[in-house]
Amino acid sequence: MKRGRSERTTLLDVATRAGVSPITVSRVLREPEKVSEQLRGRILGLIEDMGYVPDQAARALASRHNSTFGVLVSSLTNPAFVRFMQGVEERVRETNFRVQYANTHLCLQEESRQVKLLLSQNTAGMILAGLEGVDQVRTLLKNAACPVVQVVDIHLQTGGTSIAIDHASAAAAATRHLLNCGYRKVAIFGPVGDERGRRRLAGYSKVMQEAGLYDEDLVCHSGPATGAQIGAELLRITLQRHPDLDAVFCQMDDLALGVLFEAQRIGKSVPNDFGICGYNDLDFATMMEPPLTTIKVPLFDMGYRAADMVIRGVVGNMPRETMVDLGFRLMKRGTTRTL
Repeated sequence: MKRGRSERTTLLDVATRAGVSPITVSRVLREPEKVSEQLRGRILGLIEDMGYVPDQAARALASRHNSTFGVLVSSLTNPAFVRFMQGVEERVRETNFRVQYANTHLCLQEESRQVKLLLSQNTAGMILAGLEGVDQVRTLLKNAACPVVQVVDIHLQTGGTSIAIDHASAAAAATRHLLNCGYRKVAIFGPVGDERGRRRLAGYSKVMQEAGLYDEDLVCHSGPATGAQIGAELLRITLQRHPDLDAVFCQMDDLALGVLFEAQRIGKSVPNDFGICGYNDLDFATMMEPPLTTIKVPLFDMGYRAADMVIRGVVGNMPRETMVDLGFRLMKRGTTRTL
């Protein structure tokens, strides 16, 4: 008889065809090294031919977790997150784990809902790559029966492991570099309303205040979206209010790209008359003309190591370090004057 479309091939079907017990088939999938190479090859061939797909829901009920770990992000379109997620995927690729992304859109209610949903699914672990309302979910995270790793900022306290950078220090280094280059009217462009943005703003503000040059009107909020067009528009608007503006610290490299385009369009000489510093050191930063001075954030390594920590935590081998500062580098290139 033909199997109905709604019926799926079961582990028992494979075991019956192979003439072995269901436990043996399960062992091939979970602990292949405990099954002889010849038998393992025959069972894997039948699994392929019969189109057997393990029932993850049933597996989760029989185990401590569902072999999936959630990655909470605030935006799936942010180019910085793309590089981070490549690191996560690279670490997970050769394992039996899967990744489930949850996009919060910087909404506190959605953030709390997604955390609760992931935990209710018996998730194997959680990576927090975007987290705005830590106070709202702190108790949930503290009582989570799975490894939790946050990569938002090294100083953000969630009760889990932190593997990130110090965004305030990175922004301070960028701002200090612009001042050391001789620029004085320095604005900050970017999403200063999110957690990372707030910490970068704090670093920028501290340096500017210490130099006696802070002007609240030079803090230009781009909203949650970024992009070259937004960077160009922010520069046009800011120059109308401050014609003597001579430098911008952009919280995203794509904003810096737009600032450079607009500066060149209106005839400003970069870096002689106008300085630009970006953030993240995305792939196109070295291809710009002139190449972009920026803060290099180890996004790929951050994603890879965060995933590695979750996987190690699942098997009971979580490292003792609870705070891992990956550091940053100021990449001095052609959009700022030579010291």
